[in-house]
Amino acid sequence: MPSFTLPRAARITRITRTHKVAVAVLAAAGATSGLALTSAPDTAQAASEHAPAAVKPVSAKGQPAKADDVKTGRPVTASVADHVKVTAVEKQHSAQQAANRSAERKDVKEYPNNLDGWIRESLDIMKAKGIPGSYEGLHRNIMRESAGDPNAVNDWDINAINGVPSKGLLQVIQPTFDAYHVSGTPHKLTDPIANITAAANYAADRYGSIDNVDSAY
Repeated sequence: MPSFTLPRAARITRITRTHKVAVAVLAAAGATSGLALTSAPDTAQAASEHAPAAVKPVSAKGQPAKADDVKTGRPVTASVADHVKVTAVEKQHSAQQAANRSAERKDVKEYPNNLDGWIRESLDIMKAKGIPGSYEGLHRNIMRESAGDPNAVNDWDINAINGVPSKGLLQVIQPTFDAYHVSGTPHKLTDPIANITAAANYAADRYGSIDNVDSAY
């Protein structure tokens, strides 16, 4: 079969049409498969110009609002002066708490763990409870009854024979202690404070005051 060659102009026209058809096919395939086509520079710029601007949060006063600081929880828009004021208030609060703790410690009176301390603590409790008695009256009777030994026990008198021996600084028997125990003190017969206050309470009821006792009571 004889060969036939198109003229040059005809070949160019045919190639151009073929190229256009190929581009159209590729574009259709890209749209179908979800491929994104890159916009030309002028097209992208136009899209950017028409895009809605990001909405910025504003405060109640119409001022731009900013997120709270992650560490302090305070708005980052707070001024330096506001920060200084907050710091000063915090320091003042801490100082007030320290002063309160110091005052509480001062309110708690401490007594030495000896005969002198036991008598003084007992006198403060007796004063609060309205039980009469003096340091001298308590000390004098304590030295006669137990020589200052809070664990002293009388195991020979009539009380001991009856099974209720006198015990403690002021030699109190259990029934008397139970009847005249002063609230706020340990419920233990040989506890120094509980023993003194119960005996003073009993003496006040029986003799008017522990100061009026000069012998066995």
